[in-house]
Amino acid sequence: MGYLSFLRANWLFLLAGFLLTFTSSYGQTYFISLFAGEIKTDFGLSDGQWGGIYTVGTTLSAIAMIWAGVLTDRFRVRALAVGVMLCLAAACVAMALNTSWILLIGVIFALRLSGQGMMSQLGSVAMVRWFEASRGKALSLSSTGFAAGQAILPVVFVALFAVISWRALWVLAAVIVLLTIPVLVMLLRRERTPQSMAKETQLAGMQGRHWSRTEMLRSGLFFLMVPLIIGPAAWGTALFFQQVHLTQVKGWDLVAYVALMPAYTLSAIVTTFASGWAIDRYGVSRIVPFQMLPFALGFLVLAFADTIFMAGVGLVIFGMGQGLQGTATSTFWAEYFGTRHIGAIKSVAAAIMVFGSAIGPGVSGILIDFGIDFPNQMLPISVYYLVAAALAAYGIRRYQPTLMR
Repeated sequence: MGYLSFLRANWLFLLAGFLLTFTSSYGQTYFISLFAGEIKTDFGLSDGQWGGIYTVGTTLSAIAMIWAGVLTDRFRVRALAVGVMLCLAAACVAMALNTSWILLIGVIFALRLSGQGMMSQLGSVAMVRWFEASRGKALSLSSTGFAAGQAILPVVFVALFAVISWRALWVLAAVIVLLTIPVLVMLLRRERTPQSMAKETQLAGMQGRHWSRTEMLRSGLFFLMVPLIIGPAAWGTALFFQQVHLTQVKGWDLVAYVALMPAYTLSAIVTTFASGWAIDRYGVSRIVPFQMLPFALGFLVLAFADTIFMAGVGLVIFGMGQGLQGTATSTFWAEYFGTRHIGAIKSVAAAIMVFGSAIGPGVSGILIDFGIDFPNQMLPISVYYLVAAALAAYGIRRYQPTLMR
């Protein structure tokens, strides 16, 4: 089934998935960092203090995600999403009202857990459960919510800075989240039956069985995949977190660099669709070993780029990696470990991802303080991605024969 016919037949559920991933934006680094200047000014924070608060709050959310993510195995998406979105809206209001830097840690924790963590988890788990034969297409279509959020929200909210205070913008974000709830409930009025509640339709993983989270954590395959999970979250977040520093070191105009983001987003979207099709046609095992390569090449190009044009080339290549990451990894967990406990399994992967997004900016910032600018960090980061790709390829080659298909 092609993308158009698949979309026509399942548009209600795919739109719901899109809204879930799009709504995660309010807890993502690229959105929160828009307010970094105002937050530091209002709370009297230095760059290091703000970075430390952000890292602590994000790390705590990663720890909580290990347990919170299990809820996706116990509740329908419709019910759980409403609760998570109410928490996200409350966190946005808390950001608008809070005046204490100590409480700011709790606000960041709530935004990251409910936004980046749980909303992203709900979006991917829903697609994995609701679709089997076309899981790649479903994930690629729903994942466009991430790209849409990154393309639209920064432009809109930065433009609104001129007429609305930053605290009022967080109230606006809360209102948007609340207005999305009835739309999502309407779309899922007849929610597609999750495979967790229809055991006969569940897809088993390696050795023809459904792995529990504990069993997965004892698997050698899981540890071989950990670098692949951490890499894009850690260094991708660092790339955007350090974009002002990067443009200063390179001598590029920040506005010109930010203007490259639509090209990056378009690259991610196109690759997302292509990877979804490729996964359904050739299997996720053939895609995962290669998904780190665009990240490695993208950082390599950016490291040596001396013009804004070459920066655009690097970001386009990097966007290809983001497109692959959005579909291949979620499909991988379901195919290799089964779908019965996919929420618990994905919660671990999500926690590692969130933790990676906490350490990336911190590590890169410390190295900058020690005189190693971010362009010089990009070469070791490229090597990291290549090592992660090699480990994933080895793991798949070793464990693929145990798949019962």
